[in-house]
Amino acid sequence: MPQNQQILLDNRPTGEATASNFKLVTSETPALADGQVLVRHHYMSLDPYMRGRMNDAKSYAQPQPLGQVMQGGTVGEVVESRNAKYAVGDKVVGFGGWQEFSVVNGDMVGALRKVDTTHVPLSHYLGAVGMPGVTAWYGLVKIIDAKPGQTVVVSAATGAVGSAFGALAKARGLRAVGIAGGPDKCKYATDELGFDACIDYREHKDAASLSKALKAACPDGIDGYFENVGGMVLDAVLSRMNAFGRIALCGMIAGYDGQPLPMSYPQLILTNRLKIQGFIVSEHMEVWPEALKELGMLVGTGKLRPRETIAQGLAAAPEAFLGLLKGKNFGKQLVKLI
Repeated sequence: MPQNQQILLDNRPTGEATASNFKLVTSETPALADGQVLVRHHYMSLDPYMRGRMNDAKSYAQPQPLGQVMQGGTVGEVVESRNAKYAVGDKVVGFGGWQEFSVVNGDMVGALRKVDTTHVPLSHYLGAVGMPGVTAWYGLVKIIDAKPGQTVVVSAATGAVGSAFGALAKARGLRAVGIAGGPDKCKYATDELGFDACIDYREHKDAASLSKALKAACPDGIDGYFENVGGMVLDAVLSRMNAFGRIALCGMIAGYDGQPLPMSYPQLILTNRLKIQGFIVSEHMEVWPEALKELGMLVGTGKLRPRETIAQGLAAAPEAFLGLLKGKNFGKQLVKLI
């Protein structure tokens, strides 16, 4: 069995996460038992939610245990199998974590999913046609539920979730406005993703300034908002929401270092009778087949052209992850392991 490089969570961050929170080790891969498969990871996913799990704090998921492999999504290839459902060479999506190989019980529901790479590249199953894409789909379809002609806005618009949200919104006949960091990202949002407009939040020093830009981009107000950021961005959007608007609350990356994120005008929730719903996409597995089918069609037909930022090698994962938290990535952040 092969040697397996792994990255563990060595200690918990105080304030900002740092590379010293992680530890690179090499371990022996155990021999397979009946029903198990050995997966060689080709790519692993880096996602903002991982920062919250590094803390030992109450949340919707258990904290990442210290001294264990950092958890996260992976795609790869079956290289050995003692399970009749999986053959050597099968391409699979799983939750193998920050390591080169994983031993998986192939009979465990949801542990592995075989995927077809004929029209969709393997790496996209960690982004547009994976958990981030389904996250965008659920927020748009099940919570925001906008009607053709209405206006929706998404923060972190060029990330894995935001880019899928934009493509899905345009496919439903909506006006889609993005908020992103930097002119290159905004150009990509409008030119390649099809957003009707994109606002560079870095050009605005406060919520009032950003709110003015939103007014210009959304002359009929905002009917639905998909929140990934929080803080100043949320304050600005709240000031432009239409009555009975819906907000799908998916992430609060501005507060992942543990600092409080106060809202400047929470009374707007009452004034505009807004519906705000937080959600965790793993709690809604019943929608995944429908969502993945639509997302796969969008990618396969070129209506969704996801961007990826790819770090090379497992050892590069911590710095790539820290960069993701500061918005240095362009599109989905991955680590290539082969």
